[in-house]
Amino acid sequence: MVLASDTYVWGTGRRKTSIARVRVKAGTGKFLVNGKPVDEYFTTLDTRRSASRALESTESAASYDIWVRVVGGGVTGQADAVSLGVARALKRDHPEFEATLRENGLLTRDPRMVERKKYGLRKARRATQFSKR
Repeated sequence: MVLASDTYVWGTGRRKTSIARVRVKAGTGKFLVNGKPVDEYFTTLDTRRSASRALESTESAASYDIWVRVVGGGVTGQADAVSLGVARALKRDHPEFEATLRENGLLTRDPRMVERKKYGLRKARRATQFSKR
């Protein structure tokens, strides 16, 4: 199922506390995150590479226009959420991309979350300093 020029495909990506809503449409390669170009929004090379990894692995960076709304978390979590959302949207548009995306680990949601603080402790696992005397 290849996209018509006026239809959108949606994908949702999550990582830690970041949520990315990704909208994909057949186009020329425009990639906007929260209204800014992806290179302007993600300033480090690592986060840029992470956000566009799904497009690079399927070699379809120039054939889609992508709009992303991402909220919550930090920069790295947001980049990984964008990556998962783009991968899910591409898989929905082109089911034959699924093997490539799964092989590169782009369709797997990272389940790691911050561990909650327990009572009687300073942090999740950090206790108060022990004094012998």
